[in-house]
Amino acid sequence: MNYPRRTLVREILVSKPFTSLKELEERFPEVSSMTLRRDIEFFESQGDVIKVRKGARSMKFITTTMEESFSERLNENMELKRKIAAKALAFIESGRSIFLDSGTTALELAKIIDNNRLSIITSGPNVAITLSQNDRIMVNLLGGLLSRDNLSVSGVSTLEQVAKINIDIAFIVPSGFSLKDGFTCGNYNECELKQAIIKKAEKTVMLLDSQKVGKSLPYTFAALSGVSAIITDSKLDPAIKNAAEQQNIEIIIAE
Repeated sequence: MNYPRRTLVREILVSKPFTSLKELEERFPEVSSMTLRRDIEFFESQGDVIKVRKGARSMKFITTTMEESFSERLNENMELKRKIAAKALAFIESGRSIFLDSGTTALELAKIIDNNRLSIITSGPNVAITLSQNDRIMVNLLGGLLSRDNLSVSGVSTLEQVAKINIDIAFIVPSGFSLKDGFTCGNYNECELKQAIIKKAEKTVMLLDSQKVGKSLPYTFAALSGVSAIITDSKLDPAIKNAAEQQNIEIIIAE
C-alpha cells in the first residue's frame, strides 16, 4: 500500500464537495485509474467519502450544515410564516404538479393546502406526513440521505429521482438572501437539490421570511433572476425591490 499517495489522495478528496476521477488521474499520472478507484473505495470504507459516478463526494460537506436545527426553528416567527404560507395558496391550482420544500415555512403551507387533486413532491418527511391527511393529494416523498438537523432528504439518489419528474410550481424555502450572494442555504447536498428543483420547475416561488434577508450562508442555490415570485412578510429593501422589478419578479407582501 502506498501510504504517501493515499495521504495526498485523501487530502484532495475531503477538501471540497466533489472530486472527479479525471482530476485524480491528472494529479497522479503514474497511477492507474483502477488503483485510484481502489483509493476512493478505501476512503469510502473509512467514512470519508461516498463513491459516485465519475468520482467521489466528501462526507464533510454532505453532513455539515451551518443552519439551526429544525426543532430550534420550529417555533420561531410562526405568525410570519403562517402569513407567508397563506399568500402562497393563491399559486396552487387543482391538477398541478407541485414541489414543496422542507423547512418550517413549508410545513405551515402543508397544513393549510386544500384537499384538491394535486401531485405534491417534497423532500421533507414531516411535510409528507402532514399532506397525507388529505386523501385527494398524491404525495411523493423523495428518498435520500436524511439530514437530522433539517428533517430533509437529499443526495445523489434524490437528484436521480428529480431528473425523472415534472414540476409546475416549486415552493422553495431559502435560509438566507442577499443581492450579493442570492438565495443561500447551509448544506451542500440541499443546495444541489434546490438547484435541480428550480431547473425542472416552470415557476419558482420563494417563501422568504424577513429574518433571512441580508443573511448569507455558504452555498448559493439561486440568483434573484432564477425565481418567478417572492412572498415575504415585510417590505424589502428598495435596492432589492428595484432589482426584482427590473427582472419582472413578483413581490408579494404577506401583511
